[in-house]
Amino acid sequence: MSAAVAQELTLADVLRELGGISPRRIRFRPAPGTATEEDVVKIRDCERRLFELVDGVLVEKVMGYWESVLAIELAGLLRNFVKRRKLGTLAGEAGMLRLSPGLVRIPDLSFISRARLAHHRRARAPILPLAPDLAIELLSEGNTPREMARKVSEYFVSGCRLVWLVDPRTRSVAVYTSPAENITLTEKQTLTGGDVLPGFRLPFRNLFRLMDHLD
Repeated sequence: MSAAVAQELTLADVLRELGGISPRRIRFRPAPGTATEEDVVKIRDCERRLFELVDGVLVEKVMGYWESVLAIELAGLLRNFVKRRKLGTLAGEAGMLRLSPGLVRIPDLSFISRARLAHHRRARAPILPLAPDLAIELLSEGNTPREMARKVSEYFVSGCRLVWLVDPRTRSVAVYTSPAENITLTEKQTLTGGDVLPGFRLPFRNLFRLMDHLD
């Protein structure tokens, strides 16, 4: 989205393009349509806040407390599996990825294989110009279905192979192998790594044990 085009759009237009999200998540300085990757990094460094970049618009990343707790639990399980087998790297909620020019997304968790990282091992830039093999999003109250559908599509267009949308409220996970192909697993079922993480298996109910023990 160019600055000229952005000036012709209303706030309603911008919010609709972004999936019907709350206007509270949009940063208006710099103006929508004019933001850059430099703004993303500057805000992170100066304010310790995370914003994704979508068509020149800064969109604040939302994550509640329990989503963060579950993300840490899942990260620990995945990290142990990935590290033992030397499969690649696992990044957390601050792992910024450039999926395409002008599009920076920040999955709650992301796995990138050794093969995909081969040409980026020495990269020290704050935003890695690479799509993940696996992108994981933990749904928070501020996320909308259309926002997440757009994210899923963007991940696969950029070269991602697997996307998990974890919903703490329903204790389920939508497993996407393409934007149009997905299955939803409940906590009575087992989550696997498919072709991306062969051999990874997680009885999904185990992910919620910590929350249950605090009831």
